[in-house]
Amino acid sequence: SHKGDFGRVLIVAGSAGKTGAAALAAQGALRSGAGLVTIACPRSCQPVVAALGLEYMTEPLEETPSGTVHFAAAEVVLGLEADVVAVGPGLGRGEGVVTFVRELLEKGETSLVLDADGLNAFGDDPSALVGREGRDVIVTPHPGEMARLMGCSVEDVQANRLGMAVDLARRHRLYVVLKGYRTLIATPTGTVFVNPTGSPGMATGGTGDVLTGMLAAWLAQLLDAEAACRVAVYLHGSAGELADADTGEVSMTAGDLAEHIGDAVLELTARRRVVNRQPEG
Repeated sequence: SHKGDFGRVLIVAGSAGKTGAAALAAQGALRSGAGLVTIACPRSCQPVVAALGLEYMTEPLEETPSGTVHFAAAEVVLGLEADVVAVGPGLGRGEGVVTFVRELLEKGETSLVLDADGLNAFGDDPSALVGREGRDVIVTPHPGEMARLMGCSVEDVQANRLGMAVDLARRHRLYVVLKGYRTLIATPTGTVFVNPTGSPGMATGGTGDVLTGMLAAWLAQLLDAEAACRVAVYLHGSAGELADADTGEVSMTAGDLAEHIGDAVLELTARRRVVNRQPEG
C-alpha cells in the first residue's frame, strides 16, 4: 500500500488568531489514518499553521483585511485534489466567509464535513444547507449551532436532541453528528446511533476540531459516511476517556485527546480480536 490508498483530506480552516483550530483538525485526520492531509488557510496564517505541524501540507488562500478567507478563494479550493474536504474550524465569520462556504457546498462534488464557522455560514438561511445524491455532507453542530440551524433555543434542542437530529438529517439530506453528552448520529434515512464513549474532560476548546479531522479521515478511507461517523465519533470519545485517565479531567486538552487516538484504535481492535476469537478444541 502507499499513502494515496488512505485518502487525501483537505481541511479549510483557520483565520487570524484561530490557527490552532486548523492544526488540531489536521492532527485528528493524521492520527486517524489519512494518507495525505493539506490545510488551506488565509495567506497570512499559512506560516503559523505550517509551523504547528510537520506532517501536513499547507495551501495559502486569498484573504480579507481582517485575516479571514476571501470569497474568491473558493475557486482555488474547488480545484485542489482531495477525497474529502472539511470546512470550518477557526474559519471566522463575515459576509466573505459565508459566500465562500456556500460556494463550496453548491459547486463542489467532493464529500464534505462542515463544522463550526462552516455551519455558522448557514445560520441566517438553513434551507441552503442541503446534501444531494452522490455527494455526502456531514455536519457536526454543538447545541448552540444546532439551535441556530433549527431556529429555536438551545434549551429546545437539549429537550429533544434525538428528534431535532433526525429532523435536520431527513429534511436536509445530511449526516448529522449532534455533539454533547451521548453524541447522536442521524442519517438522511432517519437512522440514529447513540455514542457510548466520552468524558467530561472533553468539554474544552478544540476537541470538536479534532473530531472534524477524524470524520474526514475515516470518510476518505471507508467511503461510507454512516460508517465514518460511527467509527470517528466512537474513537473520539474513547480517546477522550484514555486522555482523561492519563492527565485527569481538569487538565485534559484537545491536544491530549489527539495524542490518544492511536491508543483508542488499538483498544478497539484488541477488543474485536477477543470477541472474534474462536474457542479451542
